Amino acid sequence: MKKYRHIFFDLDHTLWDFEKNSAETLADLYRQYELTSFNLFSESIFIEKFNHVNNHLWALYHRGKINKNEIRETRFKKIFLELGLTESQIPADFAEVYLLSCPQKTNIIPFAKEVLDYLLPKYELHIITNGFNDVQDTKLTSAKIKKYFKEVITSESIGYKKPQREIFEYALDVSNATVNTSLMIGDNLHTDIMGARGVNMDQVFFNPNDLSHQQKVTYEINCLSELPNIL
Repeated sequence: MKKYRHIFFDLDHTLWDFEKNSAETLADLYRQYELTSFNLFSESIFIEKFNHVNNHLWALYHRGKINKNEIRETRFKKIFLELGLTESQIPADFAEVYLLSCPQKTNIIPFAKEVLDYLLPKYELHIITNGFNDVQDTKLTSAKIKKYFKEVITSESIGYKKPQREIFEYALDVSNATVNTSLMIGDNLHTDIMGARGVNMDQVFFNPNDLSHQQKVTYEINCLSELPNIL
């Protein structure tokens, strides 16, 4: 088995439980803004619509079709309009409050802390994320996992995003790592797996929903607790 020295993690959906944290935040805001008073959509439909729109916008962002501000400025407007509100009914500060509240949630993926505790004495751990500097730092701090990582590389800080090879090359350089002794762990076949493969870095596809795919991956796991079996 290859000897790894540097482990690079994706953050959202791999360590920080975006779905759970986002759903909790949206449920809080649904009540706070009394959205039920519109008699147009339930809390669950609101969360479902957010997930659909958000996933679409992030896919566009990963492919360089839109930028950070377009996600932040259009996301909730699009959601509320599709749910039947008029522009004048959309809460003016909703997007801003969501962005402040969600990163402060503390839910992490099952076994994330146990695995990080296991890995930390044996490897240098790093983050490579397409998320934004301020938000990702808050997530790491709130979830109490910032201490595990030597380097946190964000797409915003260097001007390239996964799967572009430049962000992986930068991560290797700043971490004083070599591709042959490095491993990328992430949940996204396009950004994490294809990106790492583009620089000949081994990869672990974290696939908790057991999605069917045709991608060539070095390793595949359904639960983070399986990582020690690889490492």
